[in-house]
Amino acid sequence: MKKFLVGILALTLILSMVGCGQKPNDTSKEKDSSKDTETKQIKIGLSMNTLNNPFFVDVSNGAKKGAKDNDVELFVTDAQNQPSKQQTDVENLLQKDLDLLIIDPCDSDAIVAAIETANEKEVPVITIDRAAKGGEVIAHMGFDAVHSGNIAGEFLVDVLKGKGKIVEIMGIMGTNVAQDRSKGFNEIVDKTEGFEVVATQSANFDRAEAMKVMENILQANAEIDGVYAANDEMALGALEAIEASGRLDEIVLIGCDAIDPSLEAIRADKIEATIAEPPFFLGKNAVLMGLDYLNGEEIDENIILDSTLVTKENVDTIVTKEE
Repeated sequence: MKKFLVGILALTLILSMVGCGQKPNDTSKEKDSSKDTETKQIKIGLSMNTLNNPFFVDVSNGAKKGAKDNDVELFVTDAQNQPSKQQTDVENLLQKDLDLLIIDPCDSDAIVAAIETANEKEVPVITIDRAAKGGEVIAHMGFDAVHSGNIAGEFLVDVLKGKGKIVEIMGIMGTNVAQDRSKGFNEIVDKTEGFEVVATQSANFDRAEAMKVMENILQANAEIDGVYAANDEMALGALEAIEASGRLDEIVLIGCDAIDPSLEAIRADKIEATIAEPPFFLGKNAVLMGLDYLNGEEIDENIILDSTLVTKENVDTIVTKEE
C-alpha cells in the first residue's frame, strides 16, 4: 500500500502591494510596500453515495479525520443512493471553490455526467470504492472486489469441504463493486463440482431488502448450507431471516466489509466470517492522496487497498478504524 504524506498543507498566495509615492517632507503614514502572505485553506468536497450504511459512514469519518489532521475544510454530501441527487450534490459542491473533489458513486455509469461537470470546471476528481465508467479522474482508490469474491468462495469451499447448496445475495448491480464481487465469488463456485447454487438474487446492499430476499429463499429451499452476502449490511439482514427461521446452526454465512455489527456477530458465533475492507482508512487515505496531488507529488492512478478474511480466530486483532 502506498504510504501517503501526512502533514499540514497550505496553498500560499503572494499579493504585491504597490507603495504610494511621497513628497520628501510628507508626514502622512507610510504605506507598507512589502509583500503580504495569505494562507488559503484547502477545500475538498466529498460526495457520498449514501450515509445510511455503516460502511459509508466510516468512509466519511475517515475522510473527516484526514481533513482535520491537515487543516482541510471538508464538505460532505449524501446522495441517499440516488444518482440524480448525486449529480445535484456535485454541482452544489463545485460552487464552493473546491481544490479537489472525491466521489463515491451511486452508479458507475450515472456518475459520468457529474465527473464531466467537474472536469469542465477544472476541479481534479478522485473516485473511491466504486469506479466510474467515464470522465477524467486523477486516481481511483478502492479494494480488489474480484479478490474479495474469491476469498468468500474459497472460505465456503474450505468450511463446507467443497460440497453443499449455496446462496449468493448480490449488491447494486449497476456498480463495478457488486459486479466484481459476484464475478470473483462465481470463479470459485463454478469450479467446485460439489457446490450447487440454489439462489442468486440482488438485495442492493440493503439490510432490510436482504432480510426479505433471504426469507423467500429459505421458504423455497429446505436445504441451504452456505450464504455469501456481498456486503455486511446484507449479511446482517440475511442473518435476521435465518435466525427467525431457526436454521442458524445449519447455514454458514459470510459477508464483506467488516463493519462493527458484523464483527460483533462473528464474536457471537452468528456470522462465520466477513472480509475486511476497512472503510475508515479508505476515506482517510483518499484525502491524504488528494493532498499529495495538490502538493505536486506524483500519485498512482489506481490504488488497491488490502482485503483480509476475518473469522472468530482473528476478529479481535483486526484494526478497522482510528479514534
